[in-house]
Amino acid sequence: MADLTGKKVAFLLKRGVEQPELTEPWAAVELAGGRPVLVSEEHGTITALLGDWDRGDDFTVDLTLDEANPDDYAALVLPGGTLNSDKIRRNPKAIAFVRAFMDAGKPVASICHGPWILIEAGVVPGRRMTSTTRISTDLKNAGADWVDAEVVIDDNLITSRSPRDLPAFDAALLKAVAEA
Repeated sequence: MADLTGKKVAFLLKRGVEQPELTEPWAAVELAGGRPVLVSEEHGTITALLGDWDRGDDFTVDLTLDEANPDDYAALVLPGGTLNSDKIRRNPKAIAFVRAFMDAGKPVASICHGPWILIEAGVVPGRRMTSTTRISTDLKNAGADWVDAEVVIDDNLITSRSPRDLPAFDAALLKAVAEA
């Protein structure tokens, strides 16, 4: 297993995040000795959803975008969820946060609808990626080489399709952070 001792991993999200796409990578980071940090637009709690429909659990925000410094983190995770991803991609501070990780070449792991955020950040042209099939056309139109695979690693960018791919997504995330 990868050793992430002393490494912090930012999880950027809002209300409507797909719960297992938050909780499973979060638990994997913790199990490997890393410290996950929930970053959002404002303090308080985030309500997750299950299957983009059913209410999930509430999660406490650790830091706001105004407080979080990308330099303090080894990697960034962008969990999916239709509502979550759609809201984040419309926030200029969130997009700048994502770009900072991409510009620094740090691992960025995005699953399901999360790549919508990467499209808005302008970082997908020429990248090999996957996502839920529901946004495959969006990625292709933004210049990505979209493929249907459980996990795709293109340099520092890790993408997966859906919660069913979380074991491969988590493994790729942990490996990338350990090697960063």
